[in-house]
Amino acid sequence: MRRIWAPWRLEYILDEKKKGCIFCEKSKESKDVENYILLRGEKCLVMLNAFPYNNGHLMIIPYRHVGSIEDLKEDETREMMKLLSLMTVLLKKVMSPDGFNVGMNLGDVAGAGIMGHLHLHIVPRWKGDCNFMPVLSDTKVIPEALGQTYQKLKEGIDGNLGK
Repeated sequence: MRRIWAPWRLEYILDEKKKGCIFCEKSKESKDVENYILLRGEKCLVMLNAFPYNNGHLMIIPYRHVGSIEDLKEDETREMMKLLSLMTVLLKKVMSPDGFNVGMNLGDVAGAGIMGHLHLHIVPRWKGDCNFMPVLSDTKVIPEALGQTYQKLKEGIDGNLGK
């Protein structure tokens, strides 16, 4: 058996599992740095995924607790798409990916990890990022700590995003 040490996961494993919606809770807190919230819009926020597929894995989340795409209001949908565009510009500028995966997991069978509160994933991709680890050991290696990624992206936002 192969082992990869990930000591930062212990906090998640041992932490008391709370009832309620983590996205609703985090959006109401005033702890953006601790929660990896990069940007707050009028209808949605952008945050780093705490369990990313790749470095820079972002999520765009409406403030309103809504579970299906057809229940989004027009202004929520519009802001999600605007933030998607802004975040791809940011990620290109700061992290230089070769492409992106963008999508939503709608429903349990589709892989939704947070049920009842939809969110849009933006996953930066680089040529060759699918290295031998996922193929041989069903393991993904994330080479940068969340705090470092957050700081880079936050500096990119604060440095006049899109200019």
